[in-house]
Amino acid sequence: MAEICRGVVSEGEGSCESSSRAARRRRIELRQVMIVPAVCKAEDVAKRRRLEICDNAVENCGTDPEARVVYSILSPVMSISDTLPKFGVSSVCGRRRDMEDAVAIHPSFRRREHEKIASNDMHYFGVYDGHGCSHVATKCRERLHDVVKEELMLEEKALEAEISDHDDTDLWKCVMERSFVRMDKEVIAWNESLSSNCRCELQTPECDAVGSTAVVAIVTPRKIVIANCGDSRAVLCRNGQAFPLSIDHKPDRPDELSRIQAAGGRVIYWEGARVLGVLSMSRAIGDNYLKPYVSCEPEVTITERTEGDECLILASDGLWDVVSNETACGVARMCLRGKTAALLPTSTPRNRNESSDDRACSDASLLLTKLALARRSADNVSVVVIDLRKPM
Repeated sequence: MAEICRGVVSEGEGSCESSSRAARRRRIELRQVMIVPAVCKAEDVAKRRRLEICDNAVENCGTDPEARVVYSILSPVMSISDTLPKFGVSSVCGRRRDMEDAVAIHPSFRRREHEKIASNDMHYFGVYDGHGCSHVATKCRERLHDVVKEELMLEEKALEAEISDHDDTDLWKCVMERSFVRMDKEVIAWNESLSSNCRCELQTPECDAVGSTAVVAIVTPRKIVIANCGDSRAVLCRNGQAFPLSIDHKPDRPDELSRIQAAGGRVIYWEGARVLGVLSMSRAIGDNYLKPYVSCEPEVTITERTEGDECLILASDGLWDVVSNETACGVARMCLRGKTAALLPTSTPRNRNESSDDRACSDASLLLTKLALARRSADNVSVVVIDLRKPM
């Protein structure tokens, strides 16, 4: 907790001493007081609980003159018909000063026509964890799904133009790699045109020290395609077991360490392994000042869907730093089975069109963010939970 007093202070009020609520409110009229707690404040909360996540966080934090907390829940779930996937999204600033995560959800973002790729819809889900500033993650949220769609169309045209033995693995690997490289180039070019009112301009003139992770899932009726760049993660819950579909890109991962050193870079241990002692991940979109040591090339995995698939979890490292894959899947499964009514407030915002499956995914994502904050996660936390129990 921090308290900053500025302005005119009457004689005898030289310190910010504790007093009654009425006295504090009178002093607020004379000077600006801003208290930034780590979590939503309730009176004497520290004495009653080790951590409190306010049930009505948005309302309380917006009206309490002594608190300023960014707590954003991307709810309710956006699914409005049985033909669209069931999913839930929750994104919170947590203990960070700024929100640098971004989430993209695009059901039926591409209707496929080429028989090699099948004729059903694809659904796009993405989680982007920015660092240095939020604008690279925001740009990825706005553009990456369109870039993937454009690259997919180009690949489909190529397959129609010439008969080849392309399989899905090669196709998706090619599409995703080209998409991430294009996104990286767009971000770097866009950074150079940013106005000087962006806060990252105070650090570097061309915002070169700004980047973002990206974990993207393309869900089809038969496959789950994951493209990952950075330390956000995708985890599949299948038959009650957790199966990570991506591996975090950390500088001390043996293959990543070898790649960095082969490019002439170094990994320096300063509060963990960091590229040149700066960045705690070895792959990201942006971060032009650390190239070629930090790569934008994603690792792509393709997983066949089975009847035992229950849900897919995409999240930033704000969750994975404090919650294991197994625990996250256990929480999500519990929500999908409708066993969390007592754990979540009845005042949680809902959509009038929201089905029970929608609500279960929404509850799962919200409960996972609360669990991360309860375990003292120091980062932004963004979670997407996708129900895989029904055909998409």
